[in-house]
Amino acid sequence: MESPLVSVICLSYNHARFAEEAIQSVLSQTYSNVELIVVDDASNDNSVQIIEQQIRHRSDIKFLSLKKNLGHCKAFNQGYALAKGEYIIDLAADDVLLPNRIETGVKELEEAGDSYGVHFSDAEWISETGDLLFRHSERFPHNTIPQGDIYKHLISRFFICSPTAMYTRAVMTHLGGYDENLLYEDFDVWIRSSRKFKYVYSPEVLVKKRVVKGSMSSKQFSVMSPQLESTYRVCEKILALNKNNEEKLALRKRILYEIKTCLRLLTFPVAWKYVLLLRKNNKMVY
Repeated sequence: MESPLVSVICLSYNHARFAEEAIQSVLSQTYSNVELIVVDDASNDNSVQIIEQQIRHRSDIKFLSLKKNLGHCKAFNQGYALAKGEYIIDLAADDVLLPNRIETGVKELEEAGDSYGVHFSDAEWISETGDLLFRHSERFPHNTIPQGDIYKHLISRFFICSPTAMYTRAVMTHLGGYDENLLYEDFDVWIRSSRKFKYVYSPEVLVKKRVVKGSMSSKQFSVMSPQLESTYRVCEKILALNKNNEEKLALRKRILYEIKTCLRLLTFPVAWKYVLLLRKNNKMVY
């Protein structure tokens, strides 16, 4: 029986320095049934030339060179529309998959069963030059990482290293791809998917997450960051998805944290939206 196809959607935006390593990390997997789709989101460096050089002898690799910058969520959806795999990985072109990342993810999800939709793991955080900064598990120890139904935990706190996530086709179908009204995807994807699907965790390092100055993730906690509005919109979704008082309390904790964050970052209009959302949450009866 043939192993299930895994689609890796590699997103590049001004990642000329890193794209070769990211692409090669996909091509060097111990798992063979892999579909690679590379999407360049209208880079203004020489990313396109680097990518074309890397795939010039690989007609099996799909490459979308977007003429207009769409942002992460819309660009991913462009690649996802071409994906045929039973499993999906969103790989930023500045991150790196370790050789057994896909093999391990497929094995864990196949063994876990249909109720499980997401696999994630430990990771190494690396510098722009590839030097090890720390392991994700140094800050989030293995024994503190929940598995199974983790919806409530995801409301309350961060613990998943984003590029380690691997999704089943069923999850992505349920989500309808990424929400293109948001500036970033992971919190929204985790919340909406965990309401329906369980998560499985591997304590081994399977991905290298690169810290790049000026990247989208590095700007999330900058003064008046527009990403704070996207976080608020996800919290609105949580209010609609919640089913019990434990989840209500988890959202209260999240809202209070986000209010403090918005005030610290001088994003007062979003802070006020959270105050109103907190009032709605307090009135909810389950």
